[in-house]
Parts: sequence; C-alpha cells; structure tokens
Amino acid sequence: MSLIELFLTAVGLSMDAFAVSICKGLSMRKLNVRHAVIIGLYFGGFQAFMPFMGYLMGISFQEAITTYDHWAAFILLALIGGNMIREALNPEEENCGDSVAFREMLPLAIATSIDALAVGVTFAFLRVHILPAVSFIGAVTFCLSIVGVKVGNVFGVRYKSKAEIVGGAILIVIGAKILLEHLLA
Repeated sequence: MSLIELFLTAVGLSMDAFAVSICKGLSMRKLNVRHAVIIGLYFGGFQAFMPFMGYLMGISFQEAITTYDHWAAFILLALIGGNMIREALNPEEENCGDSVAFREMLPLAIATSIDALAVGVTFAFLRVHILPAVSFIGAVTFCLSIVGVKVGNVFGVRYKSKAEIVGGAILIVIGAKILLEHLLA
C-alpha cells in the first residue's frame, strides 16, 4: 500500500470522527482547545488501536484465504464506505454535547472506529507494515478531529454529512483499486 493510499484510507476512516468532532464543536459556546485535544486523542487513539486489533485477527486466518484476499479487501472496504454514505444520507440528527467525560467519549470513540477494525483485517491480507500504518491513521484522525471541533464551532453542521460521504467514497474507490489491481495483474 502506497503512502497516498494509506493517507486516503486514513482520511476516509477519520470522517466519522471528523463528523462527530464537528458536532462536539457545534455544542461549544466558545472553542475550548483543551477539549479539542482530548477529543482528538480519543478518536485518534481508537482509530490507531482498532486497525491494529483487526490486523491481529486477520493474520490469524490470512493463509487460509490468500486466494480471495483481494475480494475480502474489496468487500470490506465497499461495505464500510457504503455504510458511511448511508449514514450520511440518513436525515436522523446526531445529538452530542460538549462534554469530554470518559463515559461520553469512550462510546463515541468506539463507535467511530469500528470500521477501522475491519480495515485492519484488510491490512493483514495486504501485508501492510502495521505499526507505521496505524500510527499514521491515528495521527491523521487526531488532526482532523481537532479541525472538526473548530469547523463545528465556527460553521456548524453544514459539512458533517458531506465529510462522511467523501470518506465513504474514498474507501470504496480504494477497495475497487485493490480488486482491479489483482484481477488485471
């Protein structure tokens, strides 16, 4: 996986966290930098942790499905991307306050990083160097989460669903690229 593909994957995965960060920023009367950093740490940390866990699960059965790994990568990424787009188009409004308490942030961090678990399984099939990859994903998500808090505080929810649609589309395109590279090789 090239650096550009990893960057696009990181951006795609971080769009859920970015959207929730916008929501968090929207609920703040005044931008609180400390809260923005805490939000970034939660989301970035879980976006790094979950693909690592998925990778560990994936390497345990990697050899058994090597012939179909490109299809598995494509299907997982397409499902994750499609689900992100579906959620973005759902008119149901998310409601989140400005609290960064553990009991509120932990479920949000887990919920926004579940798709990263499946991407970690895909990384095992693609034989990605996992520690640099998950560190990069975590760092990108950390930065985009802080930006999301600022965007939400300044602009509101106008860009939340657009960010999720773009993130989902990126994951679908990367999955299709993996499949096409294998089929055309």
